[in-house]
Amino acid sequence: MMMSGPQLLLSPQQQVPRSLWSLLCMTTLLLSSIQLTIATAADNDNKKDHHLSAGKLRQLAETALMERKFTDAESYYRQAIAIEPTNSANHYKLYSLHKRMRSYGDALGDITTACQLLETQQADDSSKNKTLEYKRIKAKLLLNLGRCDEAVQEYKSLNEPNDEANKCAEITTIALELYQQQDWSTAIHHFDNILSNYATLGDTPDLLYMKSQAEYNVGDYYGTISDTGKILKSYPQHLEAYQLRGEAYFRLNEMDMAQKHFREGLKLDPEHGGCKEGHRLLKKVTKNDKRGDAAFEKGEYKSAIDFWWGAMNVDIDHLAFVRPTLLKVVRAHMALKEYTKAEEECMKHVNNQESVEGLHLLGEVQSSAEKYKEALRSYQRALEIAPDDQKQHCKRKVEEAQVALKQSTEKNYYKILSVPRNAKLKEIKKSYRELALQWHPDKNTDDTEKAEQMFQDISEAYEVLSDKELREKYDRGEPVFENQGGGQQHQRHHMNPNMFFHQNFQGGGGQQRHHYRWG
Repeated sequence: MMMSGPQLLLSPQQQVPRSLWSLLCMTTLLLSSIQLTIATAADNDNKKDHHLSAGKLRQLAETALMERKFTDAESYYRQAIAIEPTNSANHYKLYSLHKRMRSYGDALGDITTACQLLETQQADDSSKNKTLEYKRIKAKLLLNLGRCDEAVQEYKSLNEPNDEANKCAEITTIALELYQQQDWSTAIHHFDNILSNYATLGDTPDLLYMKSQAEYNVGDYYGTISDTGKILKSYPQHLEAYQLRGEAYFRLNEMDMAQKHFREGLKLDPEHGGCKEGHRLLKKVTKNDKRGDAAFEKGEYKSAIDFWWGAMNVDIDHLAFVRPTLLKVVRAHMALKEYTKAEEECMKHVNNQESVEGLHLLGEVQSSAEKYKEALRSYQRALEIAPDDQKQHCKRKVEEAQVALKQSTEKNYYKILSVPRNAKLKEIKKSYRELALQWHPDKNTDDTEKAEQMFQDISEAYEVLSDKELREKYDRGEPVFENQGGGQQHQRHHMNPNMFFHQNFQGGGGQQRHHYRWG
C-alpha cells in the first residue's frame, strides 16, 4: 500500500505520539510552501525585469552604477538597447560605463554606434549638435588609444583639424618606418613618445607589442617583460605576447617563468609554432643542465662537463645561461685537477665580462696551479671592480692571496698534501692517507732519509690543515706553533710522525682497525 508523507523507521518502542506526528507533517508542508513562494517571487521578478520600459532600465542602471555594481549596470543598459536599439542615448550610456570600467575597446564600439545612429536619423539642430559632440568624444578616444591616423580622419570629418592628433600621427609614421628598418633603439624612443604623451589610456596592444619586440632586439629583456605584461593584463589570450615574454624570461635565465609563459600560450593553441619551439629549446637546455648538476654531485666530473657543454651549445650566445654554466665547468675541471683547462675556461668568462665571482674563481684556479702572483692580481682586480657591499669580502680574499704568495716561498702545507687552499676536510684526509702510505719509511728503504723528511712534512701538514683553529691561523699567515718565530721552518714539537700516522689510520673506539703490510 502506498504511504503519503515522510516515513519514520522506528521500533515499536520508539513510535512517535500522534500529536507529534501531526506537527511534523504540518512543518514539512509549511517548508514546502515557503520554498514554492520564494521560487515564484524570484520568477516573477525576472519576468518583471523583462517587462520594464527602457527608461526604467536606464534608471536601474544608474542606481547600480552609483553602487559600483558595474556588471548589473551593463546588463540593464543592454536590456534597454534590446528594447530601443536605435536610441543613441542608450549606446552613449553604455560607452560611459565601459570607459569607467576601462574597457576601452568596448567603449570605442559603443560611441561609434551612437555616432552612426545619429547620422542616419533626421538631422535637426539638436541631433546635429549631439552628433558633433559624440564625434569629438570618439576622436579624442582614438587619440588616447594611440590610433592617431584614425583620430586625424575623425577630426577632418568634423572640419576641426587637431594639432595633437596630427603630431601623434606623424610620430607614429616615423616609428613604424624605423621599426621596419630594424632601427630598434630609435623606434623605442618614438614609441615611448606616443605612449607617454598621446596614448594615455594604455589600451594600445599593437604599439606595445612592437615596442616590446624592439626592446627584445636591443637586449632590454626587462622592458619586454614589462610591456608584454601590460598587453596580457588587458588581452589574456594574446599568443604572441606569451611567446615574446617567454623568450625574454629565457634570455634572463629565468627558466621557470619562461616555461610558464610558453605553456600558457600552448594551452590557448597547442600548435602555436613560436611557443612550441621556445618550449622545445628550453627543455633541451634545462634537461642537460640538470643532468650536469646531478653528475657533478656524484663526482662524475667529465660527464658533468659534457652535459653542461651540451646545454650551452643549444645557444652559445645565450650569455645569461652560458656565463654561470661556464663557471660550473671550471669547478669540474678543478675537481679533476685539470688546472690549465680550468684557467682557460675561466678566462673565457672574465674576458667576456669581468665579474667579482669570475675573478675570484680565476684566482682560486691560479692558486691551485701554484700561480700565486697571478692569483693575487686576479683578487686585486676583483677588489677594484667590486660594489661597496662586497668590498670587505674582496679585501679578505686579497689578504689571503698575499699570505699564500708568502707561504709559497716557505713550507706550504697545501702543496705538501697536493690539495687546493679551499679543500674540504674529507679531501685533506684522503690526500694525507695516500701520501703517508706512499712516503712511509718502511716502504722507501732505498732512500730512508728523504722518505722520513717527506713523511714528517706530510704529517705536519695534516696536523695543521685538519685542525680548524690551526688552519685558520695558517691561512692568515700567523704562527701555528709556539716559538715558531718568523718563518715556517721550525722544530716540530714532540709529535712522533709514525705514532701520528697510526692514530689517524687506525682510529679509536668501535671504529674498524686497518692493518697494512709493508714490502
